[in-house]
Amino acid sequence: MSKKLYVGNLPYSVTDAQLRELFEQVGEITSATVIMDRETGRSKGFGFVEMETEEGAREAINRFHGYMLERRALTVNEARPREERPRYGSNAGGGGFRGGPKSGNLNRNSDPY
Repeated sequence: MSKKLYVGNLPYSVTDAQLRELFEQVGEITSATVIMDRETGRSKGFGFVEMETEEGAREAINRFHGYMLERRALTVNEARPREERPRYGSNAGGGGFRGGPKSGNLNRNSDPY
């Protein structure tokens, strides 16, 4: 059974192929992905590696957590499920400005009513 790992504090220059090559040193890799920013197309400095086996995942954590890559100490641990976050524009109590007479008129000399 495969195991997904979170890899943080990656140098921004690291590619998917380089991440794969690094983790292949400890076992079979199902996938290796550096997360990219949609707006800029640049790395966000973290990624995910899916190891083929539980043993390979443990070995990768032991070997690469704290590993120095381009003067950056990697953070490697078991990936957690993604948390649900409210989407912008939904009616989830976001901080959008609605206006109206009770919206916080800052002119204290006038009565909003």
